[in-house]
Amino acid sequence: MDNSTIKPAAARSLAAELVKRGVLSLDAPVSGGDIGARNGTLAIMVGGPAEALEQVRPVFQAMGKTITHVGQAGAGQVAKAANQIMVAAQMVAMGELLIFSQKAGVDPQKVVEAIKGGAAQCWTLDVKPARLFASNRTPGFKAHMQAKDLNIILETAREYGIPLPSVAVDAQLYNAMLQNGMGELDNSAVIGMIEQLAGVELKI
Repeated sequence: MDNSTIKPAAARSLAAELVKRGVLSLDAPVSGGDIGARNGTLAIMVGGPAEALEQVRPVFQAMGKTITHVGQAGAGQVAKAANQIMVAAQMVAMGELLIFSQKAGVDPQKVVEAIKGGAAQCWTLDVKPARLFASNRTPGFKAHMQAKDLNIILETAREYGIPLPSVAVDAQLYNAMLQNGMGELDNSAVIGMIEQLAGVELKI
C-alpha cells in the first residue's frame, strides 16, 4: 500500500514490477490533511486489484471515512491529481477574492459571509478564511507539497496531451512561493503571492 502522491505512470510501473514477484499493490493517496489523518477521516483513492483492497480494507477504515476503488494501478494517483487541481484552484481563487474585495474598498470578511452561502460555497471558504484573518498561515498542507503535486499534474498532462491552463498558472504561483521562502506555510498562504502582485496585505 502506497499512500504517497506520485505520478500515475510511476504507480503503474511499480505495480507491474511487483506483480512479477507475486506481490499485489495498491496506490492509495489520501486527501484531508493533518486533521483528517489525526481524526481518521481521510478520503482514500485506491488504484489496483479489488481483491487486494478487500484484504486491507480494515486498515483503510482505521485511516479514513471515504474509501473509493477508482480502478486499476495508477487510478488512485489520477484521482489524487484531480483532487489537487481543484484544491489549488480554490486556494488561489480564495486569495484573489479576498485581496480583490479589500483593495476595492470592501471588508473581505463580510464578502466571505455573503458568498459562502451561495454558489461559491466550498470547503476552502468554510475553513480557510478564518485562519487567514487570524494571521495563521501555518500548515495544514504545506505549500511545497502543493507545488510538487501540481508539477506532477503538469508532467502527466504533457504525457497525454491535455491542456491545463489554470493548473499552469497555479503551479507558477506555488513555485514562486518556494522561491520566496514560503514553502513551509499552508497552501492557503498562496494569498501571499497575490498580496505581492497587488501591493496590499490582507487586513487582520
